[in-house]
Amino acid sequence: MKRRHFLQFSSGLLATLGLSHTEFFNQANSYGQVLAQGNSRKLALLVGINNYPAGTKGLKGCLTDVEMQRELLVNRFGFNAKDVLLVTDANATREGIISAFNNHLIKQAKPGDVVVFHFSGHGSRVIDLTPVNGENLNGTLVPFDTATNSPSIVRDIMGKTLFLLTSDIPTENLTVVLDSCFSAGADRGNLVLRSARLDRGTTVKASKEELELQEKLLKKLKLSPEEFNQRRAKGIAKGIALTSAQKSQFAADAPFGDFHAGAFTYLLTRYLWQQSRNSSIITVFDSLKLRTQDIAQSSGVIQDPDFEVKSGSKNEQKPLYFTEYTTPSAEGVIRKKINDNQIEFWLGGVASQSLEAFQAGSIFNLIDNQGRTIGQIEQTSRIGLVGYGKPVKGTSQNVIQPGILVRELVKGIPTDLTLKIGLDESLGAEKEQARKAIQTIKRMETLPVTQRGLVNYILGRVTAEDERFFQQQRISNPPPVGAIGLFTAGRTPVPNAFGRVGESSTEIIQRRLQNRLKSLLAGQILKTLVTSESVSLNIDISVTPRNSSSTISNQSNARILKFPAETSVQVQVKNNESRNLYISAVLIDSSGSLIVLFPLEWDAPEDAALVQVGKTIIFPESGSESHLTFKGPSGVMELLVLASTKPVRNALKGLQSIARSRNVRRGDPLDISEDEPVTVMDDLLGDFNEISRATAVVNRRGINVESTTQVDSKKIAVMSTLIEVVE
Repeated sequence: MKRRHFLQFSSGLLATLGLSHTEFFNQANSYGQVLAQGNSRKLALLVGINNYPAGTKGLKGCLTDVEMQRELLVNRFGFNAKDVLLVTDANATREGIISAFNNHLIKQAKPGDVVVFHFSGHGSRVIDLTPVNGENLNGTLVPFDTATNSPSIVRDIMGKTLFLLTSDIPTENLTVVLDSCFSAGADRGNLVLRSARLDRGTTVKASKEELELQEKLLKKLKLSPEEFNQRRAKGIAKGIALTSAQKSQFAADAPFGDFHAGAFTYLLTRYLWQQSRNSSIITVFDSLKLRTQDIAQSSGVIQDPDFEVKSGSKNEQKPLYFTEYTTPSAEGVIRKKINDNQIEFWLGGVASQSLEAFQAGSIFNLIDNQGRTIGQIEQTSRIGLVGYGKPVKGTSQNVIQPGILVRELVKGIPTDLTLKIGLDESLGAEKEQARKAIQTIKRMETLPVTQRGLVNYILGRVTAEDERFFQQQRISNPPPVGAIGLFTAGRTPVPNAFGRVGESSTEIIQRRLQNRLKSLLAGQILKTLVTSESVSLNIDISVTPRNSSSTISNQSNARILKFPAETSVQVQVKNNESRNLYISAVLIDSSGSLIVLFPLEWDAPEDAALVQVGKTIIFPESGSESHLTFKGPSGVMELLVLASTKPVRNALKGLQSIARSRNVRRGDPLDISEDEPVTVMDDLLGDFNEISRATAVVNRRGINVESTTQVDSKKIAVMSTLIEVVE
């Protein structure tokens, strides 16, 4: 089934291709390879527009996007900072963007050079007077000065124009990254959409200046209109194009606590910071698709990143396992030394769900370009993705220089993490009742849905607009109009989290959502613990269909496995460390319930969790009566494997007590969703804290370490695998 890219460069840049998820990450890998070439000049033009003038909806995350991309290109792929040009806000007019494209990219690039063009802002469409492939509309990039004196004329940069501009760049090593969309529609839940016009651009035309520029470029390139259309019909002009969403989907401009960013750009740049070895990018594409949703803090926004390569090129044949970086993987980089006791550093390699774990008291190793530790810094505060800290005693001032990479060593997780619930205006008069009912549950925080700050979930009533959205996105078994329940931050319904039409919000919270909210908070705590790829303990995780020789391995923190409904599987975990490890495994299903999969020896769970050096555990065991069978379709589940150098005694004792009180048989999975899962997670954090604090890492004078849980990445790892059950 062919899929169309969200920005119709099939009528300009991106053509309709039958592309697989595998091929996308082939090109994401190619993106990394192209950027890493060391024998050529590397040029980048990064455009971001937040503050559109009145008449065009403003955005909040586009300037963060270009900052993330700049830090990545300079500090991970060896771009010279002077060769990375940012054009933002009022400077990003139509003329400003095109002038920068000409002067910075076309005029400076030479054959063999590396060129990157990134755009974060609104997308739209205009009427195409010379359509190809049956498309009467052409995708556009919306500049700062899009509006004209005529409501039917806009100054957008058409896909046709971008095709011609990229054709004029004298190198094939071009990467275009577009974080925008034209799906239209109102903003969803707590997310702002990067689409400028509700009419999908069906009534507007390009400006006279735009059409004249196209004629000028055609003459310069010596292309007849017929030849131009033939080339357009084949796809992009050259290189690789990465896009943030499909044609009918949304590109989310999302809040992440105290900052906003594009969901796709954050995911892509974070992934490229963390890639630590020449592993297959194919294995993580589907995870990218779903992690985009996680990064949008929605776990349900329909946003599938995609790509295209030049037709007839060999870009897709580049090695899947080979990526050359100029520096090792890391969480970020030192930006500047303010004084001898204050350092500013960038944390673009940290996953959004782990950001809360990087608080005062977190410790980072400083590493050189060979990955060797040359010092340590201690975090004292963080604003967005910018951390502030001080050198750890014994670290030489000489090694604290801009460009030195920082790698996670000890996280500082707040002990009072809360689940943030947005109260939607659709609740009407019941909004205050809902607030009071939620606040009776410990560690729940209620907030308005303003699109300004982070919310984890939204409590609201299903509207007629929601119903149309459910139909458009083909959401199965949606709740009926009028029902009150729990949405993701992108206003996608959480499975089995809605009451009957007519039930009050208080009834629904008390009878249906109370335990669910506790489970969701417990899951949130677990996800905060997920270890970055750059420092994880050496563990192999694989999931194998029962009675099958096919094995799907997970050697990365970011991937998704797909299984048909009714598939029974076994999970294998191998200890590749030179020391014994204690292993636990928890499954978070699509409704937020937590199920313990290992260990299941309730008489002596601590002994059962021990995995010796070089040994492999398998669960459920072959021949046992217990089966791990995926019913379906049931959405996306997350398998979390926890490894530590010492046993998590308190957590295992708590699980043992629950199992005994419910007469759970030896070897049976344990659902802890109704048994104070937050208490179990707090016990786990206490165990991790004790393991991490066993040796003093630094002198933490002036930092209230009692308000944080210390998690030492050399002693503890939490690895995530996403699982989707499909029809």
